[in-house]
Amino acid sequence: MSKKPTANPSVEPGQEDISRLSFIKVAVGGMCVAYAAAIGYPIFRYLNSPVEREAALGSVKDVALAGADKLPLGSVLLFKFGPFPSMLIHHKDGTWVAFDSVCTHLGCTVQYHPELEKIVCACHGGQYDSHTGANISGPPPKPLTKFNVKVATGTVTVTRA
Repeated sequence: MSKKPTANPSVEPGQEDISRLSFIKVAVGGMCVAYAAAIGYPIFRYLNSPVEREAALGSVKDVALAGADKLPLGSVLLFKFGPFPSMLIHHKDGTWVAFDSVCTHLGCTVQYHPELEKIVCACHGGQYDSHTGANISGPPPKPLTKFNVKVATGTVTVTRA
């Protein structure tokens, strides 16, 4: 009489080996979950970013820029208002303005062009008035966020409007 060989001698009676079909089902299910997460996360970040932006901006009330009162006429000083890039402009007529430097179209950083007296977004050609922050040309749907500026000896304080 011949003994019937067992499939896996280390498996105790009552336990079953994972079949190939079960393994494939688990692997395919795991890949589907990973794919859904890869697509869902950017959508979540896009929809949640305005909420995070307002929360981060709300936590900062003002920014003191030491030495900014010596900024030459017709020039700009870039600074951070909380976590966001911003700009302080000292116009040729002696007026001071400060704006958020994030384009309202797609979030690119804008630049001040003193020769044009405009704020320009290089991404899609949007233009803003450098005195008011109003969108004057291109695709931006809203004006730039304007801040209040208070100039004192030795410092310039920028606060939320």
